[in-house]
Amino acid sequence: MPHEAVTPERLARMIDQGRGTIPADLVIRGGTILDLVTGDLLAGDVAICGERIVGTGGRYEGSRIIEAAGKIIVPGFIDTHLHIESSLVTPAEFDRCVLPHGVTTAIWDPHEIANVLGRAALRYALDAASATIMDIRLNLSSCVPATPLETAGARLAVEDLLPFADHPKVIGLAEFMNFPGVLAKDPECLAKLSAFQGRHIDGHAPLLGGRDLDAYCAAGIRTDHEATSAREAREKLAKGMGVLVREGSVSKDLHALLPLITPDHAPFMAFCTDDRNPLDIGEEGHLDFLIRTAIAQGARPLDVYRMASISAARLFGLRDRGLVAPGWRADLVLLDDLEACCVSGVIAGGRVVDDALFAGRPTIAPVGRHSVKAPALEAADFMISGSGENRPVIGVLPGKIITEHLRFDLPSREGFVGCDLARDIVKVAVVERHGKNGNIGRGFVKGFGLKGGAIASSVGHDSHNLTLVGVDEVDMALAANRLGEIEGGFVVAARGRILAEIALPVAGLMSIESFEHVRERLVALRAAAKSLGVTLQEPFLQVAFLPLPVIPHLKITDLGMVDVDRFSLIS
Repeated sequence: MPHEAVTPERLARMIDQGRGTIPADLVIRGGTILDLVTGDLLAGDVAICGERIVGTGGRYEGSRIIEAAGKIIVPGFIDTHLHIESSLVTPAEFDRCVLPHGVTTAIWDPHEIANVLGRAALRYALDAASATIMDIRLNLSSCVPATPLETAGARLAVEDLLPFADHPKVIGLAEFMNFPGVLAKDPECLAKLSAFQGRHIDGHAPLLGGRDLDAYCAAGIRTDHEATSAREAREKLAKGMGVLVREGSVSKDLHALLPLITPDHAPFMAFCTDDRNPLDIGEEGHLDFLIRTAIAQGARPLDVYRMASISAARLFGLRDRGLVAPGWRADLVLLDDLEACCVSGVIAGGRVVDDALFAGRPTIAPVGRHSVKAPALEAADFMISGSGENRPVIGVLPGKIITEHLRFDLPSREGFVGCDLARDIVKVAVVERHGKNGNIGRGFVKGFGLKGGAIASSVGHDSHNLTLVGVDEVDMALAANRLGEIEGGFVVAARGRILAEIALPVAGLMSIESFEHVRERLVALRAAAKSLGVTLQEPFLQVAFLPLPVIPHLKITDLGMVDVDRFSLIS
């Protein structure tokens, strides 16, 4: 939400309140401050004028006082890379869901909605970010579409991005997913990178190393959240990249990167969630979950809290936040327990976070209604013709978006290839849903545990075509058609009927309901999927990553199966 300019008159008030000659606007009294510079725990008050801390230590008087005896005060947490769309709720509901977990700053790449709506998505994202209590910043989506190997709903050229570049909410350029295009010196990639030199450019380079990593960094790309091993992360750190440790609903890299959370590395690392849904936030938490998990696994609390705040701020050029100290932004978290990261109160930009604060926000109208324009489908559309010999099969790895490129001989009958339930191999299909060509890509996937029916999603990174995993072609068609009727979402179908669903009518990606409603529907959807044999903890976001052709090794789009290592379609 907009704040007042720091005029000479306001500065004078800050100085007076800092000296204690007049009462502060807000005082947090009697707590213990975690000093991220020295590592000390300091007793004393925190005085706040407007959205700025003006004094720490000792005793202050204030127009409003929050008693914090027994509490530990730390800087607000910064999520350095996420897609709010993956929370399945609007930015306003994301704000209400996540801010109470201590996340006072989030850096959003609206890549998902941009792939559906283009420039209209960026306008919506900036309007929505300007209306939240949490300080949501944007990195402008760099790769829309991510590759030429799929049909997207929109295209963003450098000319589309530049009008937004100087918006006060914009940091720079978001994750540059098309790393093969960077290395090949693709003219469109070079134009975008050139236009944002001198500003922050976020990276996305899974498994990239050696001279190719040198070349990628030479393009001015400064951070990366795709490291999945300590070895990969260490090499990226050595090349000057900030490593963002990711723990989302599907991609879970925290445990693999824990050995690097040390005093030497923490200043160059931060946390991110990338994609995390309201059910996991409700059951586990958000960045507070990452913090408590890292500490429980042996990381020093000082290193972890630095990564969650001051290190993150420095990596992304947010020079006003990350410490509990005079002159810094009053983004603060009150904890009942430091190691368990038990959040009991949040101050965002000098404002106490409560229901009344959320109620005072302006309303932003949803966009992207009726964007699911897939054709009406029949069971025959999901039949796969040809030989069953040596078929490519996507191997799902739980907790990762990287997949295996497997090969199997599959059963065939009368010229059509079928599933092999004994080896956990079922059908996967991607249906173009932007109303452009009606393409259907068909293939096979292993690792869901599905024994019957079908699950379907209009969330399909990155172009967000309809993605279906199923055993029965009738149920696959039923689920796909139901997605069109509810304007997108998740559907589970079996035995010719719908077992569970959730509507995501905002561009086929986000609900118009509360995060509590979405959480309840996700519980029912997971139960329905489990009843069909699904063994994955988060099957719907796992489905959503099957059509992501920038993540190794085998994926599927509406154009067919994609060998990501070769960056080409499999004929």
